[in-house]
Amino acid sequence: MSAPMNAQRILNISLASEPDAVLVRQRARQVSKLLGYSQQDQVRIATAVSEVTRAACQLGFGGTAAFFVRDVFRKQQLEVVIAAGIGGHVSDEAVVTAHRLMDECETGTDARGVATVTMRRALPPQEYVGAPRLAELSAQLARSGATANTYSEVHQQNQELVATLAELRERQEDLLALTRELEDTNRGIVALYAEIEDKAERLRKADEMKSRFLSNTSHELRTPLSSIRALAKLLLDRMDGDLTQEQERQVKFIESAAYDLSELVNDLLDLAKIESGKVDVLLAPVVIDNLFRALKGMLRPLVDEDRVELVFEPAAFEGSFESDEGKLSQVLRNFISNALKFTEQGTVRVSAVHDPAADTITFAVTDTGIGINPDNLQLIFEEFSQIEHPLQRRSKGTGLGLPLCRKLAELLHGRVEVESRAGVGSTFSLVLPRSFPHN
Repeated sequence: MSAPMNAQRILNISLASEPDAVLVRQRARQVSKLLGYSQQDQVRIATAVSEVTRAACQLGFGGTAAFFVRDVFRKQQLEVVIAAGIGGHVSDEAVVTAHRLMDECETGTDARGVATVTMRRALPPQEYVGAPRLAELSAQLARSGATANTYSEVHQQNQELVATLAELRERQEDLLALTRELEDTNRGIVALYAEIEDKAERLRKADEMKSRFLSNTSHELRTPLSSIRALAKLLLDRMDGDLTQEQERQVKFIESAAYDLSELVNDLLDLAKIESGKVDVLLAPVVIDNLFRALKGMLRPLVDEDRVELVFEPAAFEGSFESDEGKLSQVLRNFISNALKFTEQGTVRVSAVHDPAADTITFAVTDTGIGINPDNLQLIFEEFSQIEHPLQRRSKGTGLGLPLCRKLAELLHGRVEVESRAGVGSTFSLVLPRSFPHN
């Protein structure tokens, strides 16, 4: 038998009689051992070669068994080619067995029309097996020799079988232990899931109770606060007679405190409504220039023109887009009032830009104020959280404005973004879709 392409022969055995079939198994074990295969792989290779050889010799002798090292792009394999005798063939059962035990198994015929079975298994990791190493292996095989002793081969197979059974028993015990461990883990996971679900349900109920409390409390506080503000205005308007200078100052404190408390109540009520899903989005066409004019009029009383200039840049986007103008205005009012509050000197600039690629409109409020440290950019969106700063202490707030803005932006299918540098200024942006999604 000629050597296949890219293959170097190690050994060739003629199958002239029954003992030769035993000899092939012994040689298969020796070759695989010299090539560095593990004990288990040696048994697999010997068994596959033995089964195919036995099947090839069933209808008569005259075949061959050849061992090669095949080289495919520097990846080497042990290749064993079994050729049946003239007119012989190899049973499908033997080929199936070889398929299970080897990496590859092919059936075919050689140039004489003789049935052949080619089996391959990748060599274990090692240095490249070149011609010198193969010559050394062939010499070792010649020195070791082999005897076609059926008794000793059966004894060897029995030893292999006992070792395999012991290994299988050990693996079975390991699998049983692993199964028990997995069962314990699964029970723990099930218990953990049950605990998580229980805590999630408690959190959901607590959240519902918080929302109800905020809503009810806000409603209950609105009436007395409105009364306090109305009475303070009556006193300041001198409806019940003149006030002394000190009395006027005290009443103004009352009015200011009532106003601040009213803002807090309104923010709490808005948050409670959003969290309970009771806020409806009222869609209508929004014209940016009209929106900016309305905002400019509403925020004029907050602007100290000696310190800060409030600039509304002309919108480059013409026409209208679909959104809830009330909620959009509420977000921008919050951005602008914060910018005015925390800018001691400079400019607060309001702009709107259309991004045709994303089909979004970005409203940006840029100031030259105190700015925010990068570590605090997430903190400002947490409810009731405020950053420590001397100007912050002078300009007290509820800490609810920005969290409310983020929730309103989500209702409008948009998002809030912020860029800031401490001591330089901040830019708060509201990014909205030009066309409101209706799904």
